[in-house]
Amino acid sequence: MLLCVTASHKTAGFELLERLSVHTRDVAPLIAEHHDCVQGAVVLSTCNRFEAYVDMDEPVTAAAAIGVEAALLAIEEATGVSATELEGSYRVVQGDAVAMHLFAVASGLESVVVGEGEIAGQVRRALGQARKAGTTSTELERLFQRASEAQRSVKNATALGRAGRSLVRLALDLADSRIADWAALRVLLVGTGSYAAATLAALRDHGAVDISVHSPSGRGEKFALKHGIGHTPADDFAATAARADLIITCTSVEQPVVDAALLHAGGIDADTRRLVIDLGLPRNVDPDVATVPGVTLLDLETIRLHAPLEELQATDAARAVVTEAARRFTIVGDSRAVTPGVVAMREHVFSLMEAEIARARARGDDGRTEQSLRHLVGVLLHTPTARAHELAAEGRADEYLSALSTLFGIEVPDAARSAGDARDAV
Repeated sequence: MLLCVTASHKTAGFELLERLSVHTRDVAPLIAEHHDCVQGAVVLSTCNRFEAYVDMDEPVTAAAAIGVEAALLAIEEATGVSATELEGSYRVVQGDAVAMHLFAVASGLESVVVGEGEIAGQVRRALGQARKAGTTSTELERLFQRASEAQRSVKNATALGRAGRSLVRLALDLADSRIADWAALRVLLVGTGSYAAATLAALRDHGAVDISVHSPSGRGEKFALKHGIGHTPADDFAATAARADLIITCTSVEQPVVDAALLHAGGIDADTRRLVIDLGLPRNVDPDVATVPGVTLLDLETIRLHAPLEELQATDAARAVVTEAARRFTIVGDSRAVTPGVVAMREHVFSLMEAEIARARARGDDGRTEQSLRHLVGVLLHTPTARAHELAAEGRADEYLSALSTLFGIEVPDAARSAGDARDAV
C-alpha cells in the first residue's frame, strides 16, 4: 500500500518547513532501512512543502503505523525535527487517496500560487533522487510517472497554468510597486540553479538590464557567460551587495549568504532605499538585514501572504483532470492486484486439462480429444478472466479472490490479497 506523510504551507509554519528542508536527501534511505515491509520511499521537498511517499508491503492495519513511524523517525534523524514538534503540522494520506494527492500537487493545485509551474520539475527531481539513492519501488515509479502525465494533461487541457504565476514572478510583481524604473536598477542575483535562471528571465521581462550574479559554490562565472550578465566574485561580493538596488537570492546553501554584517562591510549607503528578495529555503538571507536603514526584505513567508486567490473555473477543470487520472491509476493497480488470482485460476484449470489429455493419449486417442479440450477450456476461461478485471475496476478484487478460495480451493499469494484489502480499508 502507498502512504504519504505531508507537511505543507496549509498545515505548517514557515519556520518548521524551513527546518524540514535541511538534509532531506538522507530521509528516503532512512525510511527504506526502517523495516523489511518498507518497499520504497520518495521524498519531495520544496519551499512550501515536505512530503515522504512510502510503499508498504504489509496488511493495512500494520502498514500505516509502520510507515508513519518510519517517516517520523527518519525526519528526526536527518533534520532534527522531532515527532513532537511535527504534531499537528502534518497529515497522513494513504491508499487510493495518495495518487489523487500527488497528482494535485504535481499539477500545482496545492501550491501557494495555484498553477505555478516549478512544482512539476520538483516532483520529477524527487523521483530522480530516489532512483540515485536506490529507494524507489515499482509502485512508486508508477505513481510518480503517472503524476507527471497528469500534470501535463492539466497543462494542456486547462487554463490553470495561465491562471497561476510562479513564486519568482509573484515576488517581482510585489517588488514592482517599489520600483520606478527597472532599467535603472543595479541587480545582484545570488545563485545559479534552475530558480536563478527563471529569476533572470523574469527580471528581463520586467526590463532589468544591469544584472550580475554571485555563486557561493563558485559557478557564477560560467552562469554569467552563458546568460550574458556580469559576474561578481567572492572578493567583490560585499561591495556589490551594498551597492545593489535589488538583491535576489535563490541558492541551495543551508546558511544565510546575505546578512546585515555583509551589507555594512560593503559600505552600504543608509540614504538609499534597497530591496532584498529571499527565495531560498532554507532562507538565504538573515532576517537582520531588515534592521539596516533603507533595506526592505521580502522573504517566502511574506510572498506567500500576497498569493492571489484561485481562479475557480480553471481550478475546477484541473481537478476534474486530476480525479480522472487518479481513477485510472487505481484501476490499473487493482487490475495488477487481481492478476495473481487470474494466473492461479488458469494454472489450476490447465493442470486438470493436461491430466485429462494425458489419460486420453494413454488410451490411444488420435488428438481430437486434446483439440476439443483445449478449445473448451479456452472458451470456459474467457468469461471468468474478463470478469476478474471488471471486478477489479469496480474495486471488488477481493470478491474474486475469495471466490477462488471458496469454490476451487485456490489460495492467492498474500501480497496480492493484502493490496486489495488495503484499498478497501481506505
